[in-house]
Parts: sequence; structure tokens; C-alpha cells
Amino acid sequence: MPSKKALSLTAMAAALALGLTACGGGGGGGNDGGEGDPLQFGYVFPETGDLSFLGPPQISAAKYAIQEINEAGGVLDQELPGILAGDEANDAAQANDAAGRLLDQDVDAVLGAAASGMTMAIIDRVTGAEVVQCSGSNTAPDLSTYDDGGYYFRTAPSDLLQGPVLGQKVVDDGNQSVAVVYRADDYGQGLAESVATSLEENGAEVVLNESYDPMGTNFDSVIQQVSNSDADAVVMVSFEEGVQIITGLIEEGMEPSQMYSADGLNNENLGELVDSGDPGVVSGFQGTAPGVDNPEFDEGLTEFDPDLEVFQYAPQVYDCAMVIALAAEAAESTDPAVYVDQMTAVTQGDEQCTGFAECRDILAEGGTVDYQGASGPLDFDENGDVTVASIMIYGFAEDGTHEAQDFVETTPEGTVE
Repeated sequence: MPSKKALSLTAMAAALALGLTACGGGGGGGNDGGEGDPLQFGYVFPETGDLSFLGPPQISAAKYAIQEINEAGGVLDQELPGILAGDEANDAAQANDAAGRLLDQDVDAVLGAAASGMTMAIIDRVTGAEVVQCSGSNTAPDLSTYDDGGYYFRTAPSDLLQGPVLGQKVVDDGNQSVAVVYRADDYGQGLAESVATSLEENGAEVVLNESYDPMGTNFDSVIQQVSNSDADAVVMVSFEEGVQIITGLIEEGMEPSQMYSADGLNNENLGELVDSGDPGVVSGFQGTAPGVDNPEFDEGLTEFDPDLEVFQYAPQVYDCAMVIALAAEAAESTDPAVYVDQMTAVTQGDEQCTGFAECRDILAEGGTVDYQGASGPLDFDENGDVTVASIMIYGFAEDGTHEAQDFVETTPEGTVE
């Protein structure tokens, strides 16, 4: 099966035409003659809505990357202008409108969306306009083979990498019968399938595998199904609606130590959301999320934004911006239709480097770079996916404090020992 990155010229032309139509036939196709224009970033992140806790770390990381790039002299000796904002709000229509406004302002790259479902809402519009899109938090497996014309990349690992780590953790804790409940969307279904497969491969029985409407207001049915299953543990692939499920399961007599989740509930304030008067009620709750043990990056981002409390996906978004900037340097162009060909190359070159200035100088001397990201080695494959991922196992202490318990490096071939 041919790679999704090998789109034919005919299909590419059709995609471009679609993108121009979607943008009213005016701008929106990136900066024309981009070689002479400064690199313009835009983002589509959740500033409002039930995923708004993911917005601040991603927005700050993007701005932090731009500041570092500008302190190093900018891209192609031009300072990057301020990033243009767009709110996805975990609403498909609003996310699409936000992407359209960015394209109308001739952005050269779009960072985001944060949620896989919101990327599905904007990807045709962005990549069809031949603008590079890079997400630091999309994990839905279906995005790997999505027909994006070669313009979509992600620095977060597919749930095909996270699922086995979560499944292994649940079994390692001694659970033999497991209920899996998940939100009925691309993210929920993809991760739930990956986790269920891992559980069964590790000898556990999946006694319940049930989806639910994430837009619902009452989750009593799914709570009762889990309770009636008599499972040793439950895996919830949820966003903030999972707070209601956790609360209901506790009321049914289930212990938080029997509950597991993933990045959608990796919220440092989870205890307060479940019970503001007793955050320790979630003590023992565990989960997995793409995450890295990189205190140097965390310190730098904290110095840049002292008010930042949540760091989830910040390194991955930072890396999106850095790779795009390096690709433009390598291509000697800020036109996304030109620099897109260097996106994978700057993660697989001959000389390893970390900061923008170090990598840029190697390129200027005629070398090729293997950018080592804040989120780890990237090594984009033909689908724009990372091939090595760091997964954090998180939990909550007796007082409800969020803590990183371990970090596991994994590849499509399995966990790296």
C-alpha cells in the first residue's frame, strides 16, 4: 500500500483546489513566494471548553519555542512574528472556523489541534491548502494513514504505542478481569482497542468493552455496567466527563486504585474536580500519557511562564515548532509547499543536535541534522509519526497530589528495556 505521503500530482492539485474553495478562493494557501517572508505560525488549541486545561501548556510552549528561535536570530535571518491564535473549544465547527481565520491570514504552519477529533475537523482544510499542520497531542491511530497530502505531522505518539503500556500496567498490578469504557470518538475508540488488545495479550479478560456518548449529561448507565461486571479494574478512556464516571464508581463502592485512564484525565487538579473538599479521594488512581522526564525543559518553560501549572504536551508542541523552523532553514524557504519536504529529513540526518541555533549552524555549514527533541528522539516515519515514544505512568498520592511514577520508552516493536 503506498504511503499517504506519496500523493499523486493530480490528487495534490485537487486538494489544493478544495483548500482554496474552503477559504473563499482568496488567501489561505500559505504565504505566496514564502522565500522572502518571515515564518508565520498559527495555533488551534483549546482556550475554552472541557479541554481548556490543555491549552495553557501548549500555547506557552509554542511561544517559548518562538522566543528561543528569535533569540537565535530567527528563521532565515528573519524574526518570527507573534503567533496567531485560534480556539478549538472542543467543538468541531468552532475549530474549523478558527483554522479558516488562520488560513485567511496566510499562516505558514498550524500548530494543533489538541484533540484528535478537532484535528479531524480541520485537517482537510489546512492540509488541502498546502499548509503544514503539526500537533503535539493527537494520538488517534487513524491519523497515521489519513490522506493529508504529506502536510500533517505529530510529535505525540499514536495510541498504538500508548495502549500496550497502559494494558501492561493494569495487568502488572494484578488485575485479571478488566472493564473498558470509552468515549465514542476517534480518540476513545482507537485507544480502547489498543488497550483491550494489550490486556488480552497479557492474559487478562476484558469483561466489558463499552462506548458512551461523550456529549451526554448522565453516565449512570455506563457506571452501572462497570459495577455489574465485577471487574477487578476499569480503564476509562475519557476527557473531563470521566470525572462524573469516577464519582459514580466511587459511590458504587469501587476504589480509585481499581481505576485507570490515559492522557485525557491526566489533570493535576483531578482530585479537586472529583471532590473539591477532599482531593485525596482519587488516591491510587493511575494512568498513562505521553510524557518525558526532562527537568531542564520544564525549568526553562517555567521561567518563561511562571504561572504555568500543567505541562502536559508542552515538550511535544515545542518540538513541532522547532522542526518546522529547521525544515524552513533546510529548505531555505518559509513556503510550506517547499519546506514540507524537509520535515522528516531534519529528524533523520547525520548529526544529532538539540537547540535551534546548534541545528541551524550545522545546516548552514552544509550538514544534515537529526533534531533531538525536548520530547525525545522524533525520527518521523513516512506517515509523519514519531517512531520512538516516552510514556509517563502517573498516579495520585494520598492528598490527591499528581505524581509521575515512571517513564517507559516504547516503539512499534515493543517496550525498550
